[in-house]
Amino acid sequence: MGIVNVTPDSFSDGGRHLDPDAGAAAARRMFADGATIVDVGGESTRPGAGAVSLDEELRRVVPVLERLAGEVPASIDTSKAEVARRALELGAELVNDVTALRGDPELAGVVAASDAYLCLMHMQGEPRTMQLEPSYDDVAGEVAAFLEERLEIAVTAGIAEERICLDPGIGFGKTVAHNLELVRRLDVLLALGRPVLVGLSRKSVLGRILGDTHASTGSTAASIGAAVAAFERGASIFRVHDVREHVEALATAKAVSA
Repeated sequence: MGIVNVTPDSFSDGGRHLDPDAGAAAARRMFADGATIVDVGGESTRPGAGAVSLDEELRRVVPVLERLAGEVPASIDTSKAEVARRALELGAELVNDVTALRGDPELAGVVAASDAYLCLMHMQGEPRTMQLEPSYDDVAGEVAAFLEERLEIAVTAGIAEERICLDPGIGFGKTVAHNLELVRRLDVLLALGRPVLVGLSRKSVLGRILGDTHASTGSTAASIGAAVAAFERGASIFRVHDVREHVEALATAKAVSA
């Protein structure tokens, strides 16, 4: 899953894809580089990020999706029902919701009515506050319990279980230790029976484990290493910025493990 942030303030590529032509070109390039799907988002969810209005989010993502015109498989990274509805009308296939259907009570109905795919993500708190002393007694168990509950709610709302994947939310209300524990114990999430998406690409946890205690991003090399580790533990969807590098690394890891 390639990442196209149509935002001015995303932690790694904020501002690069604000122009719709640039955003669409990036999506096409990622697809050509081997992405199965490209995730388009108009609201940053980096730590400390503020909310974006509905109109502004639509203004950012709709022109990109219009330019793609269904030629590139796309997902929409949003928690707003109206943004999801418009994106699905423009050909998006998956709704990637960091709130796991908690942000907008109408979103589940939009996904169910469109027969789209859905990704449910765990987040402790909200982007503005999620990194202020996150705490767990058993991070893997608690994240799994949350996702199991949200999965049940989604299915009850009419979304087919086989169209749902789960995301532990690396970096969303977790310390470095929590994030590493989640990757080590992906089997706890896999036990829920749904594909697991992991988003480690360029995240600050990678810079911090390499010694920079104030890192805001991680390197491409560290991102690839983390993705391979997650692959070896059963993750099957990887949300990344550097598509070609990850495709080559994961194809090699798959060949070795075959």
